[in-house]
Amino acid sequence: MTVYLVGAGPGDPGLITVRGAELLGRADVVVHDRLSARALLDLAPDHAERIDVGKRPGQSATQDDINERLVELGRSHGCVVRLKGGDPFVFARGGEEALALEEAGVDYEVVPGVTAAIAAPAAAGIPVTQRYSSTSLTIVTGHEDPTKDEPGVDWEKVGALGGTIVILMGVAKIRSIASRLMAGGLASDTPTAAVRWGTRPDQSVIRAPLSELADQPLRSPSTIVVGDVAAVDLGWFRRRPLAGRSVVVTRARHQGGQLIAPLRALGADVIEFPVIEIIDPADGGSALRSAITHIARYDWVVLTSPNGAARFIDELGDPRRLATTSLAVIGTGTSAALAATRLVPDLVPPAFVAESLLASFPEPPAGGGRVLLARAEVARDVLPDGLRSMGWTVDVVDAYRTVAATPDPDVLRAATDAEIVLFTSSSTAQRFVDLVGIDRVPKVIASIGPVTSATVRMLGLEPTIEAADHTISGLVDALVGWSR
Repeated sequence: MTVYLVGAGPGDPGLITVRGAELLGRADVVVHDRLSARALLDLAPDHAERIDVGKRPGQSATQDDINERLVELGRSHGCVVRLKGGDPFVFARGGEEALALEEAGVDYEVVPGVTAAIAAPAAAGIPVTQRYSSTSLTIVTGHEDPTKDEPGVDWEKVGALGGTIVILMGVAKIRSIASRLMAGGLASDTPTAAVRWGTRPDQSVIRAPLSELADQPLRSPSTIVVGDVAAVDLGWFRRRPLAGRSVVVTRARHQGGQLIAPLRALGADVIEFPVIEIIDPADGGSALRSAITHIARYDWVVLTSPNGAARFIDELGDPRRLATTSLAVIGTGTSAALAATRLVPDLVPPAFVAESLLASFPEPPAGGGRVLLARAEVARDVLPDGLRSMGWTVDVVDAYRTVAATPDPDVLRAATDAEIVLFTSSSTAQRFVDLVGIDRVPKVIASIGPVTSATVRMLGLEPTIEAADHTISGLVDALVGWSR
């Protein structure tokens, strides 16, 4: 039983450490702050308890309450992750929590995180040190413990240090802080920058001379940089292809990461809005199991989606059972789902739709042949009907089914305010419209291919973007091409 004090990083969920992500993935309990990126909580198992102890106006929990809770959880649970914004030991009171655990005899481990003091300026294009202009870095809190008898920061002396000064949690007192820094010797025209929500897609930056900073529309949480380097503006962050774009991802939660990660890397503000869940078919998979028991009778197995491929592999077990059976799949994603078992499909049509597979599929052997088609419980009949018309005997079995997911109300509101929605299947399009209503669908609709686009049109909408390559990467490429 161990409590892990894990730094969540500055806001971008991709900036958590590998160790931190690994611990979240096996947590029994996650105790998190208000500023922790919501997406990080999704890394924890579904069964993990999530406890929000973020400090906000009117909340009764004190630091002592949190310390006691961690001790209690550490004595009763195997893996407790205390997820703290930035780094646990940089103005995050992680030292107090570690001391409480130490005194209680509870095992703990500290997992450092990326602090906003460094990351937020970097995302704003500001290097906190420069060989020729700033060779020192001072990190100071602008929000001290109000119970202290004497203020701990001598801002006049901080101003006399020179170099780069980074102020965390200083917006509320910035007028007094700026005045005292100038009293300590900093020039009134010293460059400053206030970076709000640094590293997140909604990051904003305000730049002003030190004497004018307090007159700017600053808002918390902001990281404030004071010094010559604050005049540097390396614009890599805002030049990313999807910077400033808000994008709704509607895929099932366990699949969303394949789309979310590249979108975030390209600068998009991603709203995770899973509208479907993938579950067992109504028969519990008995038809699929029965067909696989007699797999040798089939000349071909046809798989039309990664979900169907995954279910087929789970039931198949030993891939050598396919020694006399050929594999046909639709899409590179479906092929990739087979790769874990080193299965290589014998046929992948050039276009990732049923019609293309039919055009590429061989004629049955003399005397006839048999095809096993494992797919979603509800799907188009184009493929089985087409194979039968060619002379094949086709057994269609349900490998899985999609059911409606229930999204968080806050996420639903964010989704309807977004600029772009991505549909990777007909079922995601249908369910999204059912949830939000046709009048609240984002103005830009991106579809993975013609089948999904046809469903969108049937719903009374028109796709803005359709991927030429009907894959996840093809959809991302199409979105980038449109954005440019």
